[in-house]
Amino acid sequence: MTIDAAITCSSPRVAIIGAGNVGSTLAQRIIEKNLADVVLLDVVAGRPQGIALDLLEARGIEHHDRQIVGTLDYADTAHANIVVITAGLPRRPGISRDDLAQTNAQIVMEATQRAIAYSPNAILIVVTNPLDVMTYLAWQVSGLPAHRVMGMAGVLDSARFQTFIALELGLSITDIHAMVLGSHGDLMVPLPRYTTVRGIPISDLLEPAVIERLVERTRNGGAEIVNLMQTGGAYYAPAASVCQMIEAILLNRPRLLPIAAYLEGEYGLQDVFLGVPCRLGCHGVAQILELDLQAGELAALQGAAQAVREQLDRVQAMLAALASTRR
Repeated sequence: MTIDAAITCSSPRVAIIGAGNVGSTLAQRIIEKNLADVVLLDVVAGRPQGIALDLLEARGIEHHDRQIVGTLDYADTAHANIVVITAGLPRRPGISRDDLAQTNAQIVMEATQRAIAYSPNAILIVVTNPLDVMTYLAWQVSGLPAHRVMGMAGVLDSARFQTFIALELGLSITDIHAMVLGSHGDLMVPLPRYTTVRGIPISDLLEPAVIERLVERTRNGGAEIVNLMQTGGAYYAPAASVCQMIEAILLNRPRLLPIAAYLEGEYGLQDVFLGVPCRLGCHGVAQILELDLQAGELAALQGAAQAVREQLDRVQAMLAALASTRR
């Protein structure tokens, strides 16, 4: 009995635009968790091809048959179920997420347009910083409905808060559930009331001063790693965060996750991407959950949204000025 070589079975496909540390680590997680085939694209000749070959050669050890292709050509990313944008300059010591905005805006917009041209039915996940602004710009140029565009933010920030609480209490991290909303930056909004240890609010277990210290460390979690590494930023935890989102989408395993989603009246906010709890599934953002926030929490969330809008306005003005000089 022979198998007709023309008969093929389609597999889920994830296109990762940017083969830096986050992109390559994400590719490894996706294929080794057997979630999807991966196309890894970069502008540096040889890098995505070399990473792809290296990961292919590990398949016999990791026991999976997922395919991974490295490429410089967007045409090779066609028909992806999910497109992940990690392309852009990384953070370095002394450089804030805001400092990256002008350069990364052009990179993200071009990468999004070119990738979505080949995968118009894809769900788009943005990782490039400053994340909330980059997600908005990617949504604008993609032409996709808002529920199919999202940024990875709150998953990572919540994981950091969760880690610091576990270290403080000396407990297994599996007992701790954290919730962080707002922008992915200094104005993120960790919510101790919605952060629990086996259902017990951390306010019952930790003094207010300790909680505030952990909140501040969470806000500066990315900068702390940048300052330690000197030559780049975090990538293991960001890649794990995106992978959790991809798993929920591809396996249609509805998860309530804090992600950067487009708001149309939720929390009194309009026309902004911001970290909020969402029900994520196979079609993207299925629902935005509105928590019953206290006045101070809501004010902090709205302050974060205002800062994102102001930064977006500056970036859009810069892009318009740049376009006018090229005419």
